[in-house]
Amino acid sequence: MEEKKFDFNSFIGFTLIGGILFYMMYQNQPMADQSDSKIEKNTDFNAPKTNDYNLNSNKLKSISKNENKYDNSEVFSRFSDLDSIGSEFFTTIENEVLEIKVSNKGGVIEEIKLKDYVTHDSIPVYLVKNGSSKFNLEFYTSNAQMVKTQELFFNPSLEKRSNEIILSMKSNISDTKFLEFRYNLKADNYMIGFSIKSKGLSEIIDSGKSPEFNWDLNAISHDQSISFENRYTRLSYEHDGGKNDKLSASGNDNKNIDDISWISYRQHFFSSIMVPKKNIKRAQIDSEDLTNQDDIDLSANVIALKKRGFNLTKRYKTKFPLELYKGRIDHKFEFYFGPTYAKILQKYDRNLESSIPFGWGIFGWINKSIFSPLYAWLSSFLPYGIAIIVMTILVKIILSFVQYKQFLSQAKMKILKPELDAIRAKYKNNKMKAQQETMSLQNRAGASPLSGCLPGLLQIPVFYSLFMFFPIAFELRQKSFLWVDDLSSYDKIIDLPFYIPLYGDHVSLFPILASVAIFFYMKMTTGQNTAMQAPPQEGMPDMAKMMKYMIYFSPILMLFFFNQYASGLSLYYFVSNLISIGIMLVIKNYIIDEEKVLARIEVNKSRPKKQSRFQKKMAEIMEQAEKHKQMQKNGRN
Repeated sequence: MEEKKFDFNSFIGFTLIGGILFYMMYQNQPMADQSDSKIEKNTDFNAPKTNDYNLNSNKLKSISKNENKYDNSEVFSRFSDLDSIGSEFFTTIENEVLEIKVSNKGGVIEEIKLKDYVTHDSIPVYLVKNGSSKFNLEFYTSNAQMVKTQELFFNPSLEKRSNEIILSMKSNISDTKFLEFRYNLKADNYMIGFSIKSKGLSEIIDSGKSPEFNWDLNAISHDQSISFENRYTRLSYEHDGGKNDKLSASGNDNKNIDDISWISYRQHFFSSIMVPKKNIKRAQIDSEDLTNQDDIDLSANVIALKKRGFNLTKRYKTKFPLELYKGRIDHKFEFYFGPTYAKILQKYDRNLESSIPFGWGIFGWINKSIFSPLYAWLSSFLPYGIAIIVMTILVKIILSFVQYKQFLSQAKMKILKPELDAIRAKYKNNKMKAQQETMSLQNRAGASPLSGCLPGLLQIPVFYSLFMFFPIAFELRQKSFLWVDDLSSYDKIIDLPFYIPLYGDHVSLFPILASVAIFFYMKMTTGQNTAMQAPPQEGMPDMAKMMKYMIYFSPILMLFFFNQYASGLSLYYFVSNLISIGIMLVIKNYIIDEEKVLARIEVNKSRPKKQSRFQKKMAEIMEQAEKHKQMQKNGRN
């Protein structure tokens, strides 16, 4: 039996898919733990692994009556040099999942450690380290002086309420006049309550100018490949009653946005999310790519972090005014510091899971509604690599009808090829007439070229959805399979002593296997298709030659672009192409009977075939064009 071949429209489908893949790749182009010698830990608050916190009363007392209690009256009135007032120390609070260190200088979070996670080199995951994040409130006094809270000293005090730790940071003028930052940490919770409140300062704060809140964060790299991680490190936000948007993932970007529900500083698999109790009316947000910048372009803080051995991906900034209530500052927020994992984010009922880049439109819906729950279910009782293989098998079985329709279309077109060649030979000097007769024959035989192309296009939503799913699937993080240590990162088997543009400085095995599989698949399906193609027309490209190039271009494209992608994605494509080859052989040898197909074509040709509205319109256009051509020819004669 002669091998089945693709028609021209199948090539169009392959080209579209290849173009989409290239566009997606183009758009998505891809630490040591340092001890802080400066830290003088004044207080500790170590919570046991239970829902009940056993406060150390002695420690609580020592904090509330701290001998370093700072009086900032001079600061508010004369704004003298604050470094001369006292020294910096830190207060630590923690629950089962978070360890947070807060500085008395500025009352800001100095360090956030996630207890349950480590980086690719087994170092604890820090979302904030060595002051990589800053809160700062700026406001003017009645004598037109600016106060920056990052320059003020705060007095800490700890309190227990039920299963909640409360850390109060007060910058005092007196016992009745102060500015307070308050942190609330509940048991086994990634969400931190944060409030800003002033008392007795209405005559000091200039009510004619709104205070301005700033939140900056330098995103620390946690993955094996900083370039791959940076593709998924992005500022996103929800605004205008539930709309989700984002800044650019590459380069620098900034926007002014209104009516903000939350702002997410995503660091691939981990996120820092600000959730105001009351929507922010207007804010300025900025994202700056730090991966390709020279130190001369970076801030002093960023340079200091890099010198300490940290790799940084993005710098995020948010700035917005705070309303005054009768001269008082009184605002509440929540901050999520934890994994970018839909299963966890959904618990907080604030639509935070939409910050995960599942994809837009139907692609995101497929991932959220089908692939994400399907894989979560499979991985609950199967090893993670096996779960990928099983999911791939299920997807290919469901889509097997697409391949069947494609091969059926090929079989019909191959059977009709002698008649189509005869039509082209008969009307070789009349291309329009040849096209008319070709369409008529295909219509009568029920062998439209589109019947082979359109089913293939149905695979694009699945292809793109899975392309987006595997790199952001938190379940795959640091899960091993065969020689792979981390299915969410590349499977390095060889380190190269040099860097290859677009490829990297290492060799991954799964992309090689996937490239070999797709080569043989395209060789089997496309290799003989050139024989079915009509001779190239004058001024038109040689499609047969282009299809030969595609056999080699597609595997090379996969080999290069997937070398730094998640190995789970490459595993999927490897298994998917193997299954496609198997399905193709089964359909070719056991399902499609060319004699039966020929008999069915002959029956269809003998029956009057009702043309669709589109076919009728095309026939009329071609007929009119033919008449016009004949009139022009007769006129010249």
